[in-house]
Amino acid sequence: MGISITLTPIGEVIGGRIELEDDAWGEVESVIRLNPQQCTEESLRGLEEFSHVEVIYYFHLVGDEKIEFGSRHPRGREDWPLVGILAQRAKDRPNRLGVTICELVGVNGLEITLRGLDAINGTPVLDVKPWMQEFSARGTVKEPAWAGELMRNYW
Repeated sequence: MGISITLTPIGEVIGGRIELEDDAWGEVESVIRLNPQQCTEESLRGLEEFSHVEVIYYFHLVGDEKIEFGSRHPRGREDWPLVGILAQRAKDRPNRLGVTICELVGVNGLEITLRGLDAINGTPVLDVKPWMQEFSARGTVKEPAWAGELMRNYW
């Protein structure tokens, strides 16, 4: 493909969890502190009118040696099928990108308070978008049984 892309974080996750854990993210509250060189308070005008936002972030603690390009058992559980990295939402992905829809608690200056962001303190944030119901899946959603079992206690 030959395309090289450089992304500059617009902010950083402050607070919430300090260490990565697999489950119980639903009540975790954290703040995205935006970088004033990337955003201004004008960047956030009107965001408080939404109940949820979609956050795109970078799994900064995943080392090159951990990146998966093939298949693996989700969470290392051999009772679950061998699944390609692009068929799961693991952090060890080729570009280390995470995406989460979370509850918007408030906006104050260059800080966005969220509930349910599954990123730890210090995580670089690449983008924040308002979540609109019309961007939800269209049609019937299908997923394998292991995915539902994995997500049972996630939030």
